[in-house]
Amino acid sequence: MQISILSGKGGTGKTTVAVNLAAITGWRYVDCDVEEPNGFIFLNPEVVAREDVAIPVPNINKEKCILCKRCVEICQFNALAMVKDQVLFFEKLCHGCGACMLVCPEEAISEKDRTIGIIEEGKGQGIECIQGVLNLGEPMSGPIIRKIKKKITQGNSLIDCSPGNSCNVVKAIEGSDYAILVTEPTEFGLHDLRVAVGLVRKMSIPFGLILNRADKYHKIIADYCQKENIRMLGAIPFDKKAAMMYSEGKLLIKDRYYRQLFEEISDNLKEVTKCS
Repeated sequence: MQISILSGKGGTGKTTVAVNLAAITGWRYVDCDVEEPNGFIFLNPEVVAREDVAIPVPNINKEKCILCKRCVEICQFNALAMVKDQVLFFEKLCHGCGACMLVCPEEAISEKDRTIGIIEEGKGQGIECIQGVLNLGEPMSGPIIRKIKKKITQGNSLIDCSPGNSCNVVKAIEGSDYAILVTEPTEFGLHDLRVAVGLVRKMSIPFGLILNRADKYHKIIADYCQKENIRMLGAIPFDKKAAMMYSEGKLLIKDRYYRQLFEEISDNLKEVTKCS
């Protein structure tokens, strides 16, 4: 079973929930927030495998090229441009679709791999851990997320997604059996929670909610959940101790109070997903 953990906005505590739930349940932790992965900081796995992720990009043979411009015209991402007597290639705009190679009448275009990031696998806190890391300056993380998802076909997995509702989030939660939405009791939190709720409902993914940094303003979220008939899986209080442990890279479940809290959240999650 794949359970995605997402949020409408950044900084709500998505990774905090993901790593602590993974440590409590023993389920595989998968960090699909490849632009800024940080789950490994808390789980501290021993990395046993690294794999490059590459996309195919065009390699133009200038001697064969007749400057017909068909490759430029077919490219939907403006990665190719005709300038005087040559075709320019902007590699970071290329999506690796291969259309330019297919339409070239002289077979002047072949493909070569361009590395955009890596996938790391290891074991920490007794659980399997996977993360993707996008190279600095790279604009496209989709290929890394897709490759990660192919590695998690068996067993129970907790997928730590990017914040927001971008294409990266859609790719990460696609095929999920359940989603956990993490939010905070603020107007910003509620606004972006509505966006996340709309996304999972659009994709027909059952979901529940965890309220992080719960304080006296929690009613703003509770009222919304009641109105929208959203299951509340648990609440994590707004506490300086939690912030200090987080800043030191420690799992909250190392503290007895938080361990009990996450055990209750885990029980609620297992109840709604029928996971063991």
